[in-house]
Amino acid sequence: MSRTFHTPVLSLLAASIVSGGAFAAAPGNDPAALAKIRDTALKSDWAYERLADMTDLIGPRLSGSAGGAAAVTQVADAMRKLGATVTLQPVKVPHWVRGEEKGELVDYRGRPAGVTQRVVLTALGGSSATPAAGLVAPVMVVRSFDELKARSAEVKGRIVLFDVAFDQGMAERGMASQAYRQGAKYRVGGPRMAAELGAAAALVRSVGGADFRLPHTGTGGMQDGARIPAAAVSAEDAMLMVRLAARGPLSMRLTLTPQILPDADSFNVIADWPGTDKADEFVIVSGHLDSWDLATGANDDGAGVASAMAVIETLKKLDYRPRRTIRVIAWANEENGGRGAQAYFEANKTTLGKQIAAIESDSGAGRPFGLRASVLARDVAQFAPLQAALEPMGAGAFQRSDALSTGDLHELEQAGVPSFSPLIDTSSYFHYHHTAADTLDKVDPENLRRHVALMAATTWFLANTDKPVARWVDAAKQ
Repeated sequence: MSRTFHTPVLSLLAASIVSGGAFAAAPGNDPAALAKIRDTALKSDWAYERLADMTDLIGPRLSGSAGGAAAVTQVADAMRKLGATVTLQPVKVPHWVRGEEKGELVDYRGRPAGVTQRVVLTALGGSSATPAAGLVAPVMVVRSFDELKARSAEVKGRIVLFDVAFDQGMAERGMASQAYRQGAKYRVGGPRMAAELGAAAALVRSVGGADFRLPHTGTGGMQDGARIPAAAVSAEDAMLMVRLAARGPLSMRLTLTPQILPDADSFNVIADWPGTDKADEFVIVSGHLDSWDLATGANDDGAGVASAMAVIETLKKLDYRPRRTIRVIAWANEENGGRGAQAYFEANKTTLGKQIAAIESDSGAGRPFGLRASVLARDVAQFAPLQAALEPMGAGAFQRSDALSTGDLHELEQAGVPSFSPLIDTSSYFHYHHTAADTLDKVDPENLRRHVALMAATTWFLANTDKPVARWVDAAKQ
């Protein structure tokens, strides 16, 4: 791996680069420039080709893995070929390795002699291991944290199953994120609570919208001192266990053999496209580079990384140089730690005034309909020219919120940096999220081109405004 190390205060980088040469004058935010950016992106498959490289040639990219390291090199090389200035920012990341995973229902009322039933499951990130031969314990089904607390005396020595169904109806009506949060809170908080009450292991019904007997992994939210074997079971197997438990006592053999290894070395890949007269100010456009280990992370979040990379490719084709420096970031370790985002924030927290805006795409590769933005209500009107440029491709919607709370941008946003993300059709996103089915074939090339067009036009617009987008922390002082 080629490694380049720079001063921790990365925001000083572009200014020194720009001083060495002159660039063509930026055309600014006139409608013709925004339209050219949109149309150029809509004609290019560069992002899809990079996504194919990432998913087909590398595969899964969990933090600490060989795939994760290969992705750092691949993205850095691709950005250097475009002429961007690449910085590899060191990050220590968790290194959790999945082992054997088996579930088997070994005793239940009415079980014919000699019959057991396989349970389709997958370990949650951070799970501890069972004995090598597995553990056998009675299953206890609960449907809420309150029920678990009310039945706390029954928990010790049992396998606790949190049976909470994903609300696909919500997802199909534009509320997929809300539906996901309702289920994911049991995946993140359930195993820890069960461990604290003495459970032998914890299971959660997979947080996903399509019942294809696919288990959906994800971080289990466990910590040392409250860490037990924990897994997600397919929706079908969770429903089977609920039905059998209603008949009478149910016992399961669970075998999980993951390992928690010492933290590994990784990097945020940072690629700068230097600005002209405001080169020491930065507009971030980003996605996270890591994926879970079950599949190739095409939707989560290879598509986001490839789209962010293609912002520079689009501008290079047009020979457009922005006033502010455009900073593409492929974040390390979003899935099971968020340490890439933490490292970037720590390196730049004394110069946050130079971080003008931040964009992250991390909601899959469905059709984009517009933008989500954490901007002041009074400032929505200033985005009208951008909306007008995006309307011809059906992406002119603008959804304002006080906070987006988008993964890697959370700390920057809390410190006042305005944040943006594509407003995406996520009605089927959670069919494949965190499963073995999140592969390249699930990404529609036309939708990916639309992602690039939206992100490139938005990045350009933010990089060329006369004044930065107002920050809520500054407005509060007025």
